[in-house]
Amino acid sequence: MNMKLDLRLLGGLLILVGIFQLLPVGVAVVFGETAGPYVAAACFTLLAGMILAFSMQPEDNQIRPRDGFFVVGCAWLLCSIFGALPYVLAGSLGPVDAFFEAASGFTTTGSTVLTHIEAEPRTLLFWRAFTQWLGGMGIIVFSIAILPLLGIGGMQLFRAEISGPMSDKVRPRVAATARRLWYIYVGLTTLETLLLRFAGLDWFEAVCHAFTTMATGGFSTRD
Repeated sequence: MNMKLDLRLLGGLLILVGIFQLLPVGVAVVFGETAGPYVAAACFTLLAGMILAFSMQPEDNQIRPRDGFFVVGCAWLLCSIFGALPYVLAGSLGPVDAFFEAASGFTTTGSTVLTHIEAEPRTLLFWRAFTQWLGGMGIIVFSIAILPLLGIGGMQLFRAEISGPMSDKVRPRVAATARRLWYIYVGLTTLETLLLRFAGLDWFEAVCHAFTTMATGGFSTRD
């Protein structure tokens, strides 16, 4: 296994998660809620990601099958751990329940330990819905789409993440395929948001429900 490369990839993934954790800050500003927990969570995640990504200097950029399975498995675990930080820092859940909620979000399982959802800050509910949206397409697929920018091939990650038979035609352009899938996913999410808004939901609920229903996860902003 190319462990240094694996850790560097995981670090890059955490950097992405840290950037995504800054999105709720805008929601906090709009609704006049506290942005501190989300800024702190993003800083912790970005710091951990940069330590892993920039301290590792792999001898080569070859990803082997074992590396693919290792990175994918660890990626979901790390996303759940660091994705739990906003719940803990916002004071809504303890560490164990926060990990459960984050894991349920990223894996689009849809189970929840929150009992009074409507009492939670809208900023936290946005992050909760956003984790499902990321997990719906697969944050690994998102990573594959940008790996060529780092000079790294993503075929082994693609094999580890996607189940079922694959056509040979997909293999030379895995990153391009991943990007196209995300374009479609974003486009359908945008369309659903507009339709939900037209149907009577406000913009916040339309966006959150579009996130979670596109991902087939089912988190809602209401009890």
